[in-house]
Formats: sequence, C-alpha cells, structure tokens
Amino acid sequence: MTDHAHPAPRICPVCDGFASAAVTLGGRDRHGHLRVITVHCPACHGAGTRPARAAALAGGRA
Repeated sequence: MTDHAHPAPRICPVCDGFASAAVTLGGRDRHGHLRVITVHCPACHGAGTRPARAAALAGGRA
C-alpha cells in the first residue's frame, strides 16, 4: 500500500489561519450587551488561507 503525501496547507502567514477576531469597543449598549466588532485579516480578507498563486510565487515557503 502506498502512502500519499498531502500538500502543505496554505495558511496565511500574517494571521496564521486565525482570520477573524471579535474586538470589544469598551462599553455596553443600553440593553447591557457588550459592543463588539468583527475584524478580518488585511492580507487574506478573512479566509485564513493565501491564494495558490501567492504560494507558488513564494516558492512553497510559508
């Protein structure tokens, strides 16, 4: 039986795959809910991976 090698994952080098984060705005609204916004990685735009073209141009480096 042969062993199949899988290609390395194309994880975004800027965010290390954690593409989105919830950031608190430091207060609560009048209903008592914590105010948060969702922020996406500027390099991968919230995908967590980089495009195959960028991976090919980098020569397979992470």
